[in-house]
Amino acid sequence: MISPDLIGELLSTYGSPLYVYDGDRLQKTISHITTAIPYPRTQFHFAAVTNGNINLLKIFTDAGWGLHANTPGDIYLGLKAGVAPEGIVYSGSNLNQQEMEQVLDWGVKTLNLDSLNQLELCCQTIQTRYPSAAGTWNLGLRLNLPEITGDSRIGVHPREFEEAVALAKAYGCEIRGLHFYRGTGTNATTAFTEVIDKVIATAQLLPDWQYLDFGGGFGYPYHHDGVGFDWQIFGSQISQKMANLTYPVNLIIEPGRAAIAGCAYLFTKVVSVKWQGDKQILGVDTTVANLSVPSVHGGYREIRVCQQEDSSPLYTTDVCGNTTYSRDYLGRNCQLPKLKIGDAIAILDVGAYGYAMSSHFLHRPRPAEVLLTNQQHRLIRQREDYSVLLTNQVV
Repeated sequence: MISPDLIGELLSTYGSPLYVYDGDRLQKTISHITTAIPYPRTQFHFAAVTNGNINLLKIFTDAGWGLHANTPGDIYLGLKAGVAPEGIVYSGSNLNQQEMEQVLDWGVKTLNLDSLNQLELCCQTIQTRYPSAAGTWNLGLRLNLPEITGDSRIGVHPREFEEAVALAKAYGCEIRGLHFYRGTGTNATTAFTEVIDKVIATAQLLPDWQYLDFGGGFGYPYHHDGVGFDWQIFGSQISQKMANLTYPVNLIIEPGRAAIAGCAYLFTKVVSVKWQGDKQILGVDTTVANLSVPSVHGGYREIRVCQQEDSSPLYTTDVCGNTTYSRDYLGRNCQLPKLKIGDAIAILDVGAYGYAMSSHFLHRPRPAEVLLTNQQHRLIRQREDYSVLLTNQVV
């Protein structure tokens, strides 16, 4: 947790509410994940869907990571952050013709396709725009295998592989990769390790297999006393399995939430205090619209007071946003001391799907973002004002 004095300085300088990213912690997390997988042909790509601030993407780039993109917007931000096109892996779904052309024209060479229709659109676009270079693309299939991927709308079933391979070859392309996605926010290490053999065996059904994208979905324990994903166990097991293959295959890992969730705080100030019996009701100067939807983090975020903690008694507390929306709760049934107007609280673990999923629902401008490195801070996104609500409106 950032010191109370520094929190006071940040709020005084940049205002409230405020997103603050701990750059030192982020770099330690990146190093922890990177060193956990010793397989020498491993490539790490940050899943930009979780956080698209260019200053944070540059930290990943400086650490030698590429970028994983779910959408053309992810690619656009990655390129603006200085990620080379060949360092971007696209694993999305349902692009239209114009979007597919844009992705290819940006120079992205590795694409994991979600369906035979998307594969054909990609191959047709390559053939039309880059006929002499069709063999330079690394095309992969996103895997849909219910016994390990669950009931998912995403991906291609192995029974479609033969058709996919033939389709690609008809356009001078090859299916070289398989992309496995476990499902967002999975904390159980065994959920990944127990399926490695099955995923590899499935990838070997592809005659031109050259890379395994073992995807994302790696979780983060928002309940700090809960079980977290064990990168050392996973890294050891997948490295051993990859090293035992009869020829070298590249391994792609796409952490998002696991890499960035824990490095950020949303600081907000108390503007109202009332009591309903023994329950403390805090009104604060931010709103649930400035955070991801509860389904992303299980409806729980740890909340702490920013003042120096003491032995004051704790009370069951609801933390309520600054709208009358009935579900505008930042936290429910938290255990916090008595607070007063002007006190600051911190909502923890907001680095992933925090600002990225904030919106103008409830017509509140979004907060500023600040990066903290070696106790030095700088603004990395301006605070919005109400004029943003009129952007692109035609009057």
